[in-house]
Amino acid sequence: MGTDEANTLHQSENEVITPDNVEALLEAARYDDIDDVVSLASADVSIDSKDSQGRTALHMAAANGHLGIVEYLIRNGVDLDACNVEKNTALHWACLNGHVEVVKNLISAGANVTLLNSYERTPMDEAVSRGKMEIIDAINAAVPQVELNGVRVS
Repeated sequence: MGTDEANTLHQSENEVITPDNVEALLEAARYDDIDDVVSLASADVSIDSKDSQGRTALHMAAANGHLGIVEYLIRNGVDLDACNVEKNTALHWACLNGHVEVVKNLISAGANVTLLNSYERTPMDEAVSRGKMEIIDAINAAVPQVELNGVRVS
């Protein structure tokens, strides 16, 4: 097997994931380049691809408050609860960095608010640790709304 073959993962028959493709996707999400994110996803680069630190495009977009990319990834079925090597989800990062609208969107889409990272902290704990009161308020408002939306009256 050649070097290129060894560095290529085939996640499905059509998807070809290389470290360069993954890096390009994560950089596009990090720097709010929706055109590149869409282009790479259209070229069969999985939106759930992870780099060597376990970070995904959703992690990068959420951490940097890029709501348009977060919404695009959610619409396209991204794994909302993917964890990096420190077990942080995109919601952890959005909470840490104070991105209220991203937090609301992730929770509304079904992101788990109770997952613990490697420091035994939930996303809410991370918001509290940074004094992000607007994030705490957003979580406290979003969670009951999601629970209400899940209730079916017969």
